Amino acid sequence: MSMAESAVPTGSAWFRSSYSNGAGGECVECACIGQGMSIRDSKADPGPVVTVGRHSWHV
Repeated sequence: MSMAESAVPTGSAWFRSSYSNGAGGECVECACIGQGMSIRDSKADPGPVVTVGRHSWHV
């Protein structure tokens, strides 16, 4: 799997992982970006984002 830290286009629609409990714990947010998915820590916004290709991500 190849991963890269990248910039995400403004206005991207982020959604929270179904594994996030909503009680202020660890939260991962994801956004569909072109041909891949970007992943970030919701507690570190703005912060680093990791983007993976569509073949590395299964919805």
